[in-house]
Amino acid sequence: MNYIAVDDESFALRDLEEALHTAAQNCTLTCFTTAGKALDFARNVQIDVAFLDIELGSTNGLVLARQLKDLQPEIHIIFVTSYEQYAVKAFELHATGYLMKPVTTADIRRELTFLYSEQKHSQKIRVRTFGGFDIFADGRPITFRRAKSKELLAYLIDRRGVSVSTADACSVLWGDAGGEEAKKTYYRTVVKGLREALQEAGIEDILFRSWNSLAIVPDRLDCDSYRFLEGDPIAVNSYRHDYLVDYEWSEFDMK
Repeated sequence: MNYIAVDDESFALRDLEEALHTAAQNCTLTCFTTAGKALDFARNVQIDVAFLDIELGSTNGLVLARQLKDLQPEIHIIFVTSYEQYAVKAFELHATGYLMKPVTTADIRRELTFLYSEQKHSQKIRVRTFGGFDIFADGRPITFRRAKSKELLAYLIDRRGVSVSTADACSVLWGDAGGEEAKKTYYRTVVKGLREALQEAGIEDILFRSWNSLAIVPDRLDCDSYRFLEGDPIAVNSYRHDYLVDYEWSEFDMK
């Protein structure tokens, strides 16, 4: 696991470093006294958890947290500060934890235990719809043998849990091209390819199947466009009018 710690006070950073090494002996820890150096590091190295002071001289740990989230949306942020008044702002950024100085080894162990317990029991599938479409299971991209199987999944995610009938799906995937029976026959092959790809990744349960229809299970997904619609600031900031850009049928409703 890769951790970083950022604090502009060298003595406080040293204390935090010692506590982290004791609490998480198997982690790789890199420490920084400036936000700029931490950001440069994050552009090249995947980080699992960032421990950030909030008062960082000329900048602010809340700003740094947003910048780190822009670079690495999956990063976990734990604020380490002397200021209780920042707690509300911290959790608006979906911070994983908030520790008051002086931080003890027990404090860090408690936060890490909670973090990894939550991950174990609430594992979600990550979906990217801004800037192209991809789906990830345990950080690994899922591959599809047929492009139409991937497009069907994108359409189901776009529908956000609303059931899609065979006729509707065929209309979206092929429009007026080909005969109805030919499209329905190929559609069964497309659905089979989708199910096989999800089965190989161990996540077939994100599909809800009923007679003549399919739907996605939204609660199983960590999806950027879903978070956008919920008002998540990181998702809102990442949107560049580039929702599912590969598909002609896509139209992002921001209501």
